[in-house]
Amino acid sequence: MDPFLALLNSLSASLSHRELDELKFLCRDRIGKRKLESVQSGRELFNFLLEQQLIASHNVDLLKSMFKTIKREDLSSQLEQFIEEGEASAPDEQPDVNERRLQKVVIQVICENVGRDWKMLIRKLDFSEAKIDRIMAANPCDLREQLVQSLREWQKWKGKDAKVTDLIKALRDCNMNLVADMAEQKLSHLNTENM
Repeated sequence: MDPFLALLNSLSASLSHRELDELKFLCRDRIGKRKLESVQSGRELFNFLLEQQLIASHNVDLLKSMFKTIKREDLSSQLEQFIEEGEASAPDEQPDVNERRLQKVVIQVICENVGRDWKMLIRKLDFSEAKIDRIMAANPCDLREQLVQSLREWQKWKGKDAKVTDLIKALRDCNMNLVADMAEQKLSHLNTENM
């Protein structure tokens, strides 16, 4: 199932009749009067917006502003979270088996050797503050787990574009050269074992 359609379905279910009427009112200049009068649910309204290409999995600005207008910030932030987590543009393909094996080694070295400064590293991997806050909230008292979850999120988000070289570059950019050297050393041991 398309994750964006699943999200729209869930957003529709959380709208009251009054809120639906307010959303319909906000769409008057975008959707014909007859169509709007036939709308009985948020799903139907979202469907019209999808058909007219006013919203899409990569373009939710109109929907976000409409939710803010009717004072449903919670729904607006659900949309933002969806976009930030890359659901809309996550690459389907995973890295090849060898790259995954190398990532596992480097991530293990990072998790064993990067402590309190893990957020600096994750920011170098282009994580938003909102994403970091969510990971911290989900694992409030476990620094190592916050780092592990962040790196898993990074792998999921990047998909086939997740590269070990990006992790090592991020370590070097944070002046975590010792950890980067340890990771490279582990990788070279791994490569010599496989020859």
